[in-house]
This record gives sequence, structure tokens and C-alpha cells, in this order.
Amino acid sequence: MSIQPPLKQCSILLLAGGRGQRMGGQDKGLMLWRDRPLIAWLHDLARPLSDDLIISCNRNSTDYAHYADQLVADDDTDFQGPLAGIRAGLKVARHEQVLVLPCDAPMLEQTLLLDLLKLAGEVPAVIRQGEYLEPLFSVIPRQLSNALESAWLAGERSPQRWLRSLAPRTLDCAEHDPRLANMNTPELLGARKCEQYQGN
Repeated sequence: MSIQPPLKQCSILLLAGGRGQRMGGQDKGLMLWRDRPLIAWLHDLARPLSDDLIISCNRNSTDYAHYADQLVADDDTDFQGPLAGIRAGLKVARHEQVLVLPCDAPMLEQTLLLDLLKLAGEVPAVIRQGEYLEPLFSVIPRQLSNALESAWLAGERSPQRWLRSLAPRTLDCAEHDPRLANMNTPELLGARKCEQYQGN
């Protein structure tokens, strides 16, 4: 069944610029799940929703280029975390809203992303599990790029803390919703091969 387009045209930023410490230093987005790179699953999910697909990566840019309209990298090589990737992505996004997703969540569903996009506006929208915000599943207005730059220069490195400071809209999900599962260790990549989300 074809998916309806989001209510507002958006850019999509896939975060694949991490150090991969839990993967023994391997590039997480290029590791295989069900015989395909993790980034391929996120590409297939995101591609119908945007004509501006951005991947934040700090290595293997030739491999990632096949899955993106634009590539961005952090300003330095110290792997300062996902906020660095968000900062870089907001600077180049072509649309007013930027849907931010991690590269290691292949069980996401488009319906969930569309529900999140419906909350897009002048403040960020973010998935919440219990009391915890999931900043890597969020929609951030491009106009906040300058605010993020100021926070970054003041030493902020926590996406959750930065988003909380902006009083975001939230979309509640169950604390163990498998659609949000991060395949960020070799064990999880194997253990989740057959698990599927069963909606209500």
C-alpha cells in the first residue's frame, strides 16, 4: 500500500557519523541486518517522504553517497556525538523542517514518522518514552540552526538537554516499542532478525 506524503515537505537527516564503539569501531550504518546495510533500510523508509535526504557521516562517504542527496560531516574528527551531526544537517537542509533519524533503527515504520511530522511547527517535535526524550527521533525546524550554533559554542553536546530547553512537542511511544530499537551491538543485529512489530 502506498504511503501518503507528509503534511509538510521536509528534509530528512540520517545520523551515521558515530565512532561505532559498541561495534568494535566498525561503521555502524554499513553493518548488515537481514543481509543489507542498516543505512539501506533507513534509506528505503525515508526516500518516499523527502526529496532532500541528508546523511551525516564522518567516513566511508563513497558508500553512503549511494543513499543520499547530500552528505555532511562534523567540523572535526573527534566524534563529538549526534548533536554535531544535527548541527551540520540543519545548516544544509533545503526544507523548513528536518526529520532526524538514527542509522541503526531498521524497524521504524513510516506511519510513526508521519505521526511525528504532523507535530512539526515552530518548536521541535520529538518521540518520548516515559520521561525520556528520544532526540534522534525528532523533527527540528531549520530556523533553529542559529540557536543550536549558539548552544554548541557555549559547550552544549547533549541533544536531549538542548531539545528539552526548547519545550518541544512530544509523541508518546511505549518504553519498549520495538520500532525504536537501535541495532547498536553485534548481538542485537543477530537477535532482532526475526522480530516484527505487532500494532494494535
